[in-house]
Amino acid sequence: MRTIVIAHAALLAAAMILKLGPALAQTDEIQVYDATIAAPGVLNLTWHDNYTPEGRTQPDFPGGIVPQHALNGVPEWAYGVTDWMEAGLYLPLYSVTGDGAVRFNGFKLRALFVRPDAAEQPFFYGVNFEFSYNTPHWDAHRFSQEIRPIVGWHVGRLDLILNPILDNDWEGFGRLDFAPAARLAWHWSKVWATAAEEYDDFGPLEHFYASGAQSHQLFAVFDYYGKLSIEGGLGFGLTPATDHRVVKLMFSWDLN
Repeated sequence: MRTIVIAHAALLAAAMILKLGPALAQTDEIQVYDATIAAPGVLNLTWHDNYTPEGRTQPDFPGGIVPQHALNGVPEWAYGVTDWMEAGLYLPLYSVTGDGAVRFNGFKLRALFVRPDAAEQPFFYGVNFEFSYNTPHWDAHRFSQEIRPIVGWHVGRLDLILNPILDNDWEGFGRLDFAPAARLAWHWSKVWATAAEEYDDFGPLEHFYASGAQSHQLFAVFDYYGKLSIEGGLGFGLTPATDHRVVKLMFSWDLN
């Protein structure tokens, strides 16, 4: 636990340093799901954080949080129900804005269904359902949902994983927002991997945004797998609508 607190403090310190230096929509979680879940009866905690040292200077909607210099995060509590299902709670969702205000953003419930022992399967799959309660400054919709299919392949040391995500604001099928994520990873050893991840937002299914208004962000990522697993990455915006630089950091460990 001391290691986690120190590392978390290091991220905050790095964020402040970057802030002193000269759209991907904001989120508490920047992650590609690989269909691995906690073992039955195991409680796992994953702590997500991301910081935008160089991003948009206007909120996504009136009264929303300004992305630039904002730190967003959430503890994710996950419990292995069976070898094919994991239940999760994200609480509390929080932000620290560029002017230092601490904001509570809501909470999320999720249910993740996967092929058992996905890490050992050449081909794996699953689907995740999240239901969110949002405070007004975090999302213009009080309630929202994420539908995240998972498809992936382990080919030797190489991983290819696709998450063709649909975001649902309960405004009809055509208004489902297509925001896919993808990961290409190379495992250097049993405990170290590096990866390229891309996070996109094309807009509603009925009519995608113009290319310049879409969000496309590419992350360079490292992973360490141990009793305390760590993932960190640096994101680069590829369109004018995307935050130019985003830093992400995640810690994960079993609590029992």
